[in-house]
Amino acid sequence: MAIRLLIVDDSALMRRQLGQIFEAEGGFEMRAVRNGQEAVDENLAFQPDVITLDINMPVMDGITALAHIMASRPTPVVMVSSLTAKGALATFEALTLGAVDYVAKPDGTISLSIDKIKNELIAKVRAAARARPKVKGGEKGLVERLREERAAKPERSALVHRNVASAEAEGLVLIGSSTGGPSTLEGILPKLPADFPFPIIVAQHMPGSFTGPFAHRMNSICSLEVVEANKPMPIVSGTIYIGKGGADMVVANRAGKLMVLPKPESPNHLWHPSVEVLGRSVLEHCEASQVIAVMLTGMGYDGAEAFAEIKKRGGRTLAESEDSAVVFGMPKELIDRNGASLVLPAHKIINQLIRWARN
Repeated sequence: MAIRLLIVDDSALMRRQLGQIFEAEGGFEMRAVRNGQEAVDENLAFQPDVITLDINMPVMDGITALAHIMASRPTPVVMVSSLTAKGALATFEALTLGAVDYVAKPDGTISLSIDKIKNELIAKVRAAARARPKVKGGEKGLVERLREERAAKPERSALVHRNVASAEAEGLVLIGSSTGGPSTLEGILPKLPADFPFPIIVAQHMPGSFTGPFAHRMNSICSLEVVEANKPMPIVSGTIYIGKGGADMVVANRAGKLMVLPKPESPNHLWHPSVEVLGRSVLEHCEASQVIAVMLTGMGYDGAEAFAEIKKRGGRTLAESEDSAVVFGMPKELIDRNGASLVLPAHKIINQLIRWARN
């Protein structure tokens, strides 16, 4: 059965280019509209399986349209956004509202940009069509919540207070995630207490221009300090390290101290920052019994072998369950390898991490 796809973009050229990509791919029934209001209306009339949604549009922008879509007829949405810091922040806002994934537009002419992202776009749209959008509603509704969040943003970072003294830790938490990961991480990391005893290293598949703004956003809402691992850094408690996009991230031993550092992308791995590369480096430099590894939502199999090896050597591993994962690919691969100590929905992972780390 064909996937019903709604393309939303104010550029006629972009709509045509996107339509040609999916027409050539086959298996899609498509409609295209030019602004957010038309997207909201067509979501009800056409009832698509998945939507590609631009951010900057006239009449109604993509973020506001997304809030209306999730409130009226929740539908998997893939955001199509620029590779700028502003575009990254808007994308994270969209993921918080329930978008499944995003595709970053590279710089350059539209035709060349589309060619660069064609394979990624097709894969993410197909995955999104099978995904469950995470709708975060409430009494005030998504549209009202969006207005409140935008109004409160300048003040949020001032509300976070950290009194934890940094020190070398006796354990380590690894987290791997991909499609659906940013919003899932937003539901987990801010709920960890300021005295959580282990440092946390996160490999979230993301382009290089997005991980800095993502770390900054998370730092504004977490009790623990959140940093982008864009240079060699000592691994200390009270800190969450976000792997820099456009690179891989490894744990290394320097003069007897554990460090996290970026390195060029491995040509032997498909996704970056690579969860597999991170996990293998931890196995090389840490006792597995001191490691907790968490596999969250995402398509593909990145990190499954390394995390299964961590469990085999005495470490503890968590896989997000199918009922909460936006895309069950990465957790399923870990489970299929008998690599999960426990399988839990996202909202139960927080308490399990706290129990393991404190015991």
